[in-house]
Amino acid sequence: MCPGSILYYIMWELFKTFFHIGLFTFGGGYAMIPLIETKVVDEKKWIDREMLLDLIAIAQSCPGVFAVNISIFIGYRIKGTAGAVVGALATSLPSFIIILAIALFFQQFRENEYVDRFFRGLRPAVVALIAAPVFRMGVRAKITLRTIWIPMVSAVAIWMFGVSPIYVILIAGLAGYAYGQFIKE
Repeated sequence: MCPGSILYYIMWELFKTFFHIGLFTFGGGYAMIPLIETKVVDEKKWIDREMLLDLIAIAQSCPGVFAVNISIFIGYRIKGTAGAVVGALATSLPSFIIILAIALFFQQFRENEYVDRFFRGLRPAVVALIAAPVFRMGVRAKITLRTIWIPMVSAVAIWMFGVSPIYVILIAGLAGYAYGQFIKE
């Protein structure tokens, strides 16, 4: 196999993987985490679980769409800038195609009772798809009964008191740095 065909094969695998992830994940970027973990960590072995957890943390703190950010980071890790571009396009393309199709036919099924029922039924599934990886990430991030108050206080501050997530991230980062420098052995 010549080097050009190996590159083509890797890029095609990257495209197929992230297109599949983008196509079959409902509920946004966080709902993609289990599928990303299965495809990228378990099946392809492009990264390990610890690296995925680090990339999730980085993708959350970067501006932009979480799913695209994580596909860019994984694509870059696999094949540099070209891999990042392919990952971003492959993740975004299914949503673009679906939204385009919906926009073209929106008036025809806007009042359709079955479509309305479908989306109402989809809501609890999306919540479960988001909750499951949150709990798994909590376990991997070593959140214990002693530290569970941190994400809980952060969520309450954002949700109930309207504190900007940027402030929560900055405060958490500074507190983590201070803890690492001055308190932890």
